[in-house]
Amino acid sequence: MTEPLVLGIETSCDETGIGIVRGRTLLSNTIASSMDEHARYGGVVPEVAARAHLDALQPTIEQAVAEAGIRLRDLDAVAVTSGPGLSGALMVGVGAAKALAVSLEKPLYAVNHLVGHIAADIVTPDSEPLEYPTIALLVSGGHTSLLHVREITTDVEMLGETIDDAAGEAFDKVARILGLPYPGGPQIDRAAVGGDPNAIRFPRGLSRASDMAAHRWDFSFSGLKTSVARWVEQHEGEDLPVADVAASFREAVVDVLVTKALDACEERGVPRLLLGGGVIANKRLREVALERAAARGVTVRIPPLSLCTDNGAMIAALASQLISSGRRPSTLDFGADSTLPVTEIQVAETS
Repeated sequence: MTEPLVLGIETSCDETGIGIVRGRTLLSNTIASSMDEHARYGGVVPEVAARAHLDALQPTIEQAVAEAGIRLRDLDAVAVTSGPGLSGALMVGVGAAKALAVSLEKPLYAVNHLVGHIAADIVTPDSEPLEYPTIALLVSGGHTSLLHVREITTDVEMLGETIDDAAGEAFDKVARILGLPYPGGPQIDRAAVGGDPNAIRFPRGLSRASDMAAHRWDFSFSGLKTSVARWVEQHEGEDLPVADVAASFREAVVDVLVTKALDACEERGVPRLLLGGGVIANKRLREVALERAAARGVTVRIPPLSLCTDNGAMIAALASQLISSGRRPSTLDFGADSTLPVTEIQVAETS
């Protein structure tokens, strides 16, 4: 079978991502971000994101097609994120994908955003094929999820997820507490330079023995954020050691993420860990994950940072795998699902 040529559309949050892949080969990964517009408000505004997607979709598709050196009629299929994500933003992408698929008379694959982050590894240049099973840790502004991936097209299990703030959201909120601009992740990283990560022992959410029964693999960063806010309040009027606070906060987040991910690898007997999501851009997170994983005999895979943030290439890659495995396309009666569970890898598959 000829490797399928697929265009993927991703609009789950504030980035309009259009990707084109042929099988495992990445041809284009084009992204238009509305982050600067959201920075004025200190966070993502759903209505602003939806309008930005409307404005960006057509020129971004045109740019991706030009970069890939193809024509739209050459496509074998169109793919789109059905969920999870922001409802309004998802609706823009879903509507565009349906229109494009119908106009081109091409099959349409509606897929899961979180599983797409795993598929990003598939089109990582010069990488060996992803081995299964694998544990996947996905960390972004909207999601913090720990998954057991037995096979990407058929069997993905949610082990745990955040019960309140996602890790990226916590970075944004703590940055605001420290008077740093949005987005918080890179700002915290810069502020932490020269800081002592052990200066302040901030709490590690859901890591106590009493949490293990109900929340063994879940995450919570709301209490950590509150702890930082209280520490700053208690030292009001003093010369605030921003570098120490930022480094200590970051260390608490990283410690919980890496500890739970590697514990899951050990308990499930899986010596592989895949990292994905925009927060993986955090240098300290990557360093600690690689260091601790090596000590425990776990292999870590990290796609290029351009494929870790939300992008259309990962959506196209997932659809390509679905096509190659013989899955049928989706019907046109699916919609945007902001709470789509990770077990639904593809939605509305034709019978």
